Amino acid sequence: MNPLQQYLPKICPKRLFFFFTPILFFSLYYILTTIRTITISPQDPHHPPQLQVPSISHYSSLPKTSENRSPPPSTSSTSSSSSSSYFPPCPKNFTNYLPCHDPSTARQYSIERHYRRERHCPHLALEKFRCLVQKPSGYKTPFPWPESRNYAWFKNVPFKKLAEFKKSQNWVRLERDRFVFPGGGTSFPGGVKDYVDVILSVLPLASGSIRTVLDIGCGVASFGAFLLNYNILTMSIAPRDIHEAQVQFALERGLPAMLGVLSTYKLPYPSRSFDMIHCSRCLVNWTAYDGLYLMEVDRVLRPDGYWVLSGPPVTSKVKSKNQKRDSKELQNQMEQLNDVFRRLCWVKIAESYPVVIWRKPSNHLQCRQRLQALKFPKFCSSNDPDAAWYKEMKPCITPLPDVNDTHKTVLRNWPARLNQVPQQIKTGWIQGTTIASFKADTNLWQRRVLYYDTKLKFLSNGKYRNIMDMNAGLGGFAAALNKYPLWVMNVVPFDLKPNTLGVVYDRGLIGTYMNWCEAFSTYPRTYDLIHANGVFSLYVDKCDIVDILLEMQRILRPEGAVIIQDRFDLLIKVNAIINQMRWNETIYTDENSGFDHGAILIVDNSVK
Repeated sequence: MNPLQQYLPKICPKRLFFFFTPILFFSLYYILTTIRTITISPQDPHHPPQLQVPSISHYSSLPKTSENRSPPPSTSSTSSSSSSSYFPPCPKNFTNYLPCHDPSTARQYSIERHYRRERHCPHLALEKFRCLVQKPSGYKTPFPWPESRNYAWFKNVPFKKLAEFKKSQNWVRLERDRFVFPGGGTSFPGGVKDYVDVILSVLPLASGSIRTVLDIGCGVASFGAFLLNYNILTMSIAPRDIHEAQVQFALERGLPAMLGVLSTYKLPYPSRSFDMIHCSRCLVNWTAYDGLYLMEVDRVLRPDGYWVLSGPPVTSKVKSKNQKRDSKELQNQMEQLNDVFRRLCWVKIAESYPVVIWRKPSNHLQCRQRLQALKFPKFCSSNDPDAAWYKEMKPCITPLPDVNDTHKTVLRNWPARLNQVPQQIKTGWIQGTTIASFKADTNLWQRRVLYYDTKLKFLSNGKYRNIMDMNAGLGGFAAALNKYPLWVMNVVPFDLKPNTLGVVYDRGLIGTYMNWCEAFSTYPRTYDLIHANGVFSLYVDKCDIVDILLEMQRILRPEGAVIIQDRFDLLIKVNAIINQMRWNETIYTDENSGFDHGAILIVDNSVK
C-alpha cells in the first residue's frame, strides 16, 4: 500500500462527483466572468472606458499587495515618525506612468476609430495601489520661462525617438545633455515663423479677436509657442503614440498641452470654445464616418471661427517627391472634404500654400434650408451641447443660436474680454451667478492671489510657469494671474452644477472637464503649482481623497507647490495624508488668512 493511502479517506467516486461538481461549476463561472470583464468589446459605444484591469506591466513590479496598500491615514495633524506610515516609492517603470493612457493595456482595445488611444482608466471598483511616482535619475529643475521655450533637459524627458524620427523636420534636436527646439514641424521644417506669416496674411492674429486656439496633433507645440507672440493661448493636444512624449515635451517647454485624440468621445471642451482650430498634417481622416470628426471640430469652434488645415489632401495640387499617394487620389479626398464643408456651411476664405482656411458661419439661419435639402447631417437634438465628458460623438451639427448678425453676441478683443461679463451670465444661463456676483468673484480672487503671494512669493520670482486649477469656477484665479508670465489649465468637474467651463473660455482662458476620481490626461511632473479650491468637499463622498492626493503628487514637479483651500475638518485629514507623502505643508486658518471661505493649506516643496 502506498504510504499516503492510509491517510486518504475512503470516498466513493459518486460522492466525489457530487462534492467537486459545484466547485468546478463556480470556478468555471468565475473564469468566464473575469475574461468577459477584461475583454469586453471596446467597440460597444456605451462601454465606459474606465472598465479596465490595472496595467500588468506596471503593477506586476509593485511590492506585494499587503505591503503596498497603505493603511487608512490618521486624522491627527502630527504624522508618525515610523517609516511604515509613509507611502512607498513606485518602481522605476512608473517614472512616466500614465494611468489612463497606459500602452500596456491599450492593446486590449479596438483599433477601430483609434479607440485604444482614448482614456482607459483603472477600474474604480478595484483597490488601487498607492505609491509615489519618482523622478527619473538625473532629473534637473526645468529651464525657467522663457528659456524653457527653446530648451529642456534630456534627463527630464529621456526619449530620443522623436529627435531621431523627426530629425529632418526640426521638431527637436538632442545636443549633449539637453533638447533644443528649433521651431520646425512636419508642414514647416524650415521654421514656424514663415508658416504663421502665411496665416497672418489672411487672419487678424494681432488684433486680439483670436485668443483661444486648439491645435490638433500638436507635435511638440511649436505652433502654439509661436502664437504666444500675439497673446494667443493655444490648447495643444496629441495622443500618446510610438514617437513618445510629444505632450510631455510641450509641457516641459512651459506650453499648454494635454493628451487628447479624435476617436469615439467628444473632446472634453464646451461647445463654441475656440476662436481658431488648427491641424498641420495631424493624420486625421476628416472625411471618414460621414465627416464625424469635422462635426466635432465644428462643435467646439466659435461662430465666425477659423479652421486652418495644412498637409494632405489640401496640398494635393503641389507635387512633392516625397508624396507616396497618387495626386488624383488626394484630389478626390479634397473633393470629399469640400463636400463636408458645404454640409457644415463653412466658407473657404483663403488657399495659400501650405494652408487652406475655412470660416464657420455666424448662424444657421441662411443655411438651414440648404441643410434640409441635403437631408444630412441633421442638427443635434441634445439640449446640452456643452456636455462632453465620455459623451459619444454623433454625426450631427451643433445648432447655433437663432439670432441674425445684428443681434449676435460679439466677444470683445483680448485682453478686454478677460473681465467682460460673459453672455451666459447676462442671460441667466449660469444659475445662481449674477453680474454683481461675477464682479465680486473677480475682485475676491485678486485679493486671494495677493495673499498667496505673501506665502509663496511665486509671482515675483517667476519659478512657476504651468499652473493647474482643479476647480476653476468662473476662472477668477486664472484671471488674477493674467499679468504674470504663466498659464493656467482651468479644470471644471464634469458633473458640477452649474457648468462654468464655457464662461472660462468666454474670458479668453483655456481649460477642460475632468473627474478627479480618475487620473488627468498628462505625464508626471508637468505642473509647477496646483490650486485646489473646495476640491475635497466636492469629492469626499465620491472617491477616496488619498487617490486624489496621489494623483496630485504624480503630476506635480518635484519642487512644485500646492494650495488647498477647503473646510478645516477636511484639511486636517488632507494634512495627515500629506505627511505620509513627505510634503512640506502649513495650514493657515480663517483668522490669519483673512478670508471666510475655510482654511488654506500650502505645500512648498522647494523648501528643503
